[in-house]
Amino acid sequence: MAAVQKARSQIEGKNLMPEDPENLLKHQAPVPGDVRIGVYVCHCGGNISHSVQCERAARTMGKLPDVVISRTDLSMCSDAGQAMLEQDIKTLGVNRVVIGACTPSLHEQTFRGAVMRAGLNPYLYYHVGLREQVSWVHPSDQEAATEKAIRLMAAGVAKARLLKPLEPIRLGAERHALVIGGGAAGLQAALDIARQGIRVTLVEKSPFLGGRMAQLETVFPTGEMGRELLKKLIEQTAAHPGVTIFTQAEVCWVTGYVGNFEVKIQQQGRGFQSDAQAEELTAACKLEAPDEFNYGLGKRKVIYRPYPGCFPSTPAVDWENYPGTPIQLESGPVVLKNEPKTFTIQVGAVVLATGFDPYQPRQGEYGYNQLPQVTTLPQLIRALALTPAGEPLTWNGKRVRSAALIHCVGSRELEGVDEPQADGQVNNYCSRVCCTALLHTAVELRRRFPKLNLYELYQDIRTYGRGHETIYRQARNAGVRFIRYHGDERPEVVSAPANDTHPVLVRVKDYLTYGQELEVPVDLVVLAVGIMPRQMDDLVAMLKVSRGNDRFLLEAHPKLRPVEMAVRGVILAGTVQGPMNIQESLAAASAAAAKTAALLCQGKVELPPFIAHVDAEKCTGSGACVLACAYEGALKMNTFIENGVEVRRAEVTPANCTGCGACASACPSRAIDVQSWTLAQYEAMVDAIAMDLDELMEAEV
Repeated sequence: MAAVQKARSQIEGKNLMPEDPENLLKHQAPVPGDVRIGVYVCHCGGNISHSVQCERAARTMGKLPDVVISRTDLSMCSDAGQAMLEQDIKTLGVNRVVIGACTPSLHEQTFRGAVMRAGLNPYLYYHVGLREQVSWVHPSDQEAATEKAIRLMAAGVAKARLLKPLEPIRLGAERHALVIGGGAAGLQAALDIARQGIRVTLVEKSPFLGGRMAQLETVFPTGEMGRELLKKLIEQTAAHPGVTIFTQAEVCWVTGYVGNFEVKIQQQGRGFQSDAQAEELTAACKLEAPDEFNYGLGKRKVIYRPYPGCFPSTPAVDWENYPGTPIQLESGPVVLKNEPKTFTIQVGAVVLATGFDPYQPRQGEYGYNQLPQVTTLPQLIRALALTPAGEPLTWNGKRVRSAALIHCVGSRELEGVDEPQADGQVNNYCSRVCCTALLHTAVELRRRFPKLNLYELYQDIRTYGRGHETIYRQARNAGVRFIRYHGDERPEVVSAPANDTHPVLVRVKDYLTYGQELEVPVDLVVLAVGIMPRQMDDLVAMLKVSRGNDRFLLEAHPKLRPVEMAVRGVILAGTVQGPMNIQESLAAASAAAAKTAALLCQGKVELPPFIAHVDAEKCTGSGACVLACAYEGALKMNTFIENGVEVRRAEVTPANCTGCGACASACPSRAIDVQSWTLAQYEAMVDAIAMDLDELMEAEV
């Protein structure tokens, strides 16, 4: 009885289970090698306890073999809950921990940290998701929910008995990052990474830096000059000694893993022998091509600069439109030649900042490409930039007196109403920035052309950002007229009858006036096109990354890993992840830089140890595991001599293994397992789930 009293004195809190003398003896000083499991059932602030009888579950767990402590707590993730866990490990010799709480993705790392602070290997802990798997799916059947919770917790205890200490996989890492994309996000990410002492190689596909931001005259909500801000960012990035920039360059091959990516880059030639020759050829060139910088509103030379002050300052040759004909100089004819070069670099991480493309309206959508008076917002922004101050706004040589601005073109599309994209999907997402961009332009139009009549046709106006609502108020106070339509009753843009006052009619049912049908005569129709994910299937395939339902690149976790991809070492920056304005893109780029720096600053990376492990004594060399593996380089067969006999065995490359378990299911000799998720652990968990609970569970009175 003295031992019982001693154990009882060590027990703190009314929720410590069980109470009988035989089980209290479990709390005696631990014997080396014994499995001593601590079980904790969290109320989760009522999220779990409103459906699950947590105390009953804890009492039942206390009856299982090897369980030396079983508690409940209002909030295990709190400082007090973690402190209680650490104290039990230190004073009661707990060497396995099972916690039933909310989703593992939310707090698994929290509890691993608590376990590690108490001096226990963090992988001797197992997390049971009672909130999502039990209480939230069985809110009205407390008895069934409690039984399910007990079975899941019992499975966790069964697995915990078989847990082994593990160590993270530690790999050397190149202190060198690759940034793909030279727009605002790519430039900001490159600059921030370099400021942390990490080398950066920035690759831009086009001949000049700046991306879409270079096409903006002003940015909202501040109204600052877009290219002035961009110029400063480019100068800072290009001047940093840790940044190397390659324009007219593309990634054409990637292999490796986090910390050690091998990347092959191909860069197109500039085509000139010197800057002086470049200037002479630019002046002499007569060949023209569509001006993509101004969205096709005019033409430019085949040897060109997109805008004054661009970077690099050396002109570029449009190799797609240059036919190879000689250009006549005073010294004689010159034929330009593209001499691309290919080189390979080693990097520790890859930052994707490839940007977006504006939605391209379909033929006839709101009259686009059928009526010359229909244009897009990006085209109008460039047209305004090309219109000298003080001159009237004209389109196709005719003065614009009245214009209709239509929201949500290529965004918020409806299944069965809107025509799908080429891949069969509709753009059902909101592009977020279009509303404020259109309002910002409307304010600019009214400022420059006070007599211009403006009509904004919208479903909903979503001015979500700081200062954006002010722009809406400015447009409203400036006399912009607002017309609200429903998404399934979109406006119709048609040609006006001959001799009408305006060339185009916009027909719409206005729900601000209770569904009144309106016919608005205008000279110009402007479509606020949405943001589309950029076409980069080759890069997606090379990096083995995933897209979301909206076809933008998908982050690993929106809260816990918001700028990381599931492929470790691949980081997202800016609109490659989804629609963002300039401010958001720069913030996202800085977040990507912070994640990259945290990953590479130590010159090494740590990966979770949940990878395949081969038992050499059981491996017969069948090769079935290699055939089942979907990840390049994760598994290979090695042949060597052992005791004078040639043998074949599987070998795991830890950095390439994702722990998917396909190899374990294929191995005929059960020689391969996933660490911390072994077949024996699975079997023990299944047996625990299926066990007879009648004797174990106690009836509630």
